[in-house]
Amino acid sequence: MSSGLTVFLVSSGLAVFLTLGIGIVAGLRTMTAPAVVAWASHFGWIDLSGTHLKFMGSIIALVLFTLAALGEYVVDTLPGTPPRTSGPALTGRIFMSLLAGACIGIACGGAAWLGAVFAALGAVGGAFAGYEARKRIVKALNVRDVMVAIPEDLFAIGLGLLIVARLSTH
Repeated sequence: MSSGLTVFLVSSGLAVFLTLGIGIVAGLRTMTAPAVVAWASHFGWIDLSGTHLKFMGSIIALVLFTLAALGEYVVDTLPGTPPRTSGPALTGRIFMSLLAGACIGIACGGAAWLGAVFAALGAVGGAFAGYEARKRIVKALNVRDVMVAIPEDLFAIGLGLLIVARLSTH
């Protein structure tokens, strides 16, 4: 095992948990993970200064990721939206989890690439688990999909905020 991976795993099981968690957020809602990280970085809840990911704290990143997340919440309720497990949708979730996971990995004191890898694993798991859970809940409750989509949005936002709050530098 490489020394960087050993330090990441040994120094904090919490780091692995948090990076997997931000990946799950991306698996549920592609743009929520980077939006939450952008807000956290912008307000100094996590420190990315002095890193190649410091742009995440910029007002431009904050606005772009927030608008993208809001747009995704709307698009997700439309009947023609493809499943999150389709190739393009899953690829987008993985890419956004790589970005958010790298930020969380750095905020945990680890290597960006380790955070990215664990987040990507979380994104794949979150996408498939979220898809199955939502499909089954809609069927079991015999409700329209939007009735489950909105609570799922709120869950993804809440989980993302819980993760960055745990890392708050204040």
